[in-house]
Amino acid sequence: MILIKTNKDTLLTPLQTVTGIVERRQTLPILSNVLIQKNKEKITFLTSDIEIEIKTSINNEFSKDKPFALTVSAKKLQDILRSLPSNTEIVLTRKNDHLQIKSGKSIFNLQILPAEDFPEIKEENEPVASISLAQKELKNLLQHVQFSIAQQDIRYYLNGLLFLIEDTCLKCIATDGHRLAYASIDLNEAKAKQQIILPRKAVFELTKLLNDDEEPIKIEFFNNKARFTFSNIVLISKIIDGKFPDFNRVIPKSNDKQFALNRLDFLQALQRVSILSNQAEQFRGVRLVISKDNLCVICKNNEQEEAQDDIDIQYNDEEIDISLNINYLLDLLNNISAATIQCAFENANTSVLVTIPDNKDYKYIVMPMRI
Repeated sequence: MILIKTNKDTLLTPLQTVTGIVERRQTLPILSNVLIQKNKEKITFLTSDIEIEIKTSINNEFSKDKPFALTVSAKKLQDILRSLPSNTEIVLTRKNDHLQIKSGKSIFNLQILPAEDFPEIKEENEPVASISLAQKELKNLLQHVQFSIAQQDIRYYLNGLLFLIEDTCLKCIATDGHRLAYASIDLNEAKAKQQIILPRKAVFELTKLLNDDEEPIKIEFFNNKARFTFSNIVLISKIIDGKFPDFNRVIPKSNDKQFALNRLDFLQALQRVSILSNQAEQFRGVRLVISKDNLCVICKNNEQEEAQDDIDIQYNDEEIDISLNINYLLDLLNNISAATIQCAFENANTSVLVTIPDNKDYKYIVMPMRI
């Protein structure tokens, strides 16, 4: 029975949208599959890893009288479609427990698993909170903080991003215990206070799928999940059940020694001196020696090699010699677009506060290293 006959790109585009969360090796084999369903109106593509679910659809411009539902390997189907020439016609046919993909003289047969066995996340009707904003605003917000999310930390609540709706603001905060990134945006209307912790994987997948435009995204919080609806995509994720640290206590209040510097100048200096850092170490240190009108950036390695780079700044306070994780600084400078950043210190033993001049909605805090 012929299921679909169409151009390969018509199927490849929605398939690429949903396959980002699919792992080739799963404890449940069916989780490596994509659920494809066709009814009279549309063809739906859905993937899940139990914690996250992504769904998108295309209009059914094919046969209206033969609905079907099946699951097939998402990555294999995607790889097959990618391997075919552009604008080629493909025919999908069901043959017993296999899906046959035919294009020209190429024929592929993929195993099918029953659609009824595919585990879908149960949707809830009434959210406890709902907001809407432009996709580019949320994408920008996430890009400014997501690099600070912890990875596989025993403190499980750090392995996600805090979404906090507070009055007229949406705040996003991430920390791994050694650094913290904070960004907020005005919602233009007051909302009741609500918060969730969205898992790291969902945050990165959401950032990848969001468009850099004014098209809206609807965000809904439920008791144990969150739903993001945008551009004919629905992403549902379970949330982390835990208490996020009080980030306000981490933000320094008495860092009165400040200077501004060009972001690209600082980034390029760090990239140069990092050549002689200990590349194999997870926590690579860089010394910042701040003196009158000068920032000296220094890296050393175990072979007693050293690199130094100086940047002119406007600074007329006491000298500070502080060591920081160079990866934490590179993460920041590579993920923000501001031309200038502001660095504020109290002393060499306390956290550094990095902000963007004339922007009260962004803060980045880094703990010093002992090297």
